Amino acid sequence: MARCLDKCRSFLAGINGDYNFWPCSLCAEFEVFTGIDHNEFKGFVATGAKDDEVAGWINANSKIKDKTKIDLWNLKMRDMQISEMSVEVQKFLESYIRENLPGHRPVHVWFDVFDLEEGRL
Repeated sequence: MARCLDKCRSFLAGINGDYNFWPCSLCAEFEVFTGIDHNEFKGFVATGAKDDEVAGWINANSKIKDKTKIDLWNLKMRDMQISEMSVEVQKFLESYIRENLPGHRPVHVWFDVFDLEEGRL
């Protein structure tokens, strides 16, 4: 969620550059899972809410309250391979990876893309 929140804030400030808050496959996956409306989330973030206030808002507005379901979803997202995603997202990521990530670094799971971009791998 932190990545989606950062993208939303940069979008609202007009400094997002090439990073899209919408459409963003990670944010879309989160919104589908929680049932949170994209525009309502953006509107709340636009109030200037701090991280802990956003977390509280998400917890209050999410249709998913079961901690185990949330943990399982997080694990699923962390371990999701690109081949498990929709064809449209696969095509986008294959092109994005080829153009934007170092050629010598393998991408095993979706979150490797984020880790490579942000220098953790």
